[in-house]
Amino acid sequence: MIRTVSLFATLLAAWLLWSGHYTPLVTGFGVLSCLFAAWIAHRMRVIDSEAQPLHLGFRIIPYWCWLLVEIYKANIDVAKCVLFPKAYLRPSLFAATASQKSDLGKVIYANSITLTPGTVTVDLDGDQLLIHALTTGGAEGVLAGDMDRRITAMMEGSARS
Repeated sequence: MIRTVSLFATLLAAWLLWSGHYTPLVTGFGVLSCLFAAWIAHRMRVIDSEAQPLHLGFRIIPYWCWLLVEIYKANIDVAKCVLFPKAYLRPSLFAATASQKSDLGKVIYANSITLTPGTVTVDLDGDQLLIHALTTGGAEGVLAGDMDRRITAMMEGSARS
């Protein structure tokens, strides 16, 4: 039940932030629509530890901050590719191994790679990822394993809690 309440709170917070309309009628409709969506998700039994990873707690916030910095640096890398393609554009397709033990950890890793501009996770099979990178720097960044280590540490920290 706590995951359903968490889903409702998340939906309501997103609705309030994005709607920009706070009249009683519109706000009431927003609250009702968030309640209805949470109720449907609860009835469908789709709210689990992967859909609502509450067990990660505040450990995910430092990772998000680190990821935002990486996304910023990758944007600069992609901008160089757009402005000077002959000098920087070196597409490659390569495999990497995920060290995460849980499916959630592997999905966070694959999605983090895809969120970083210039790299896309094409396939995830077991612990093997197939990744496309626009530049050698993007490929080297994934192969260096810093993102993989950070996610593994975050997931292991949540397993101890």
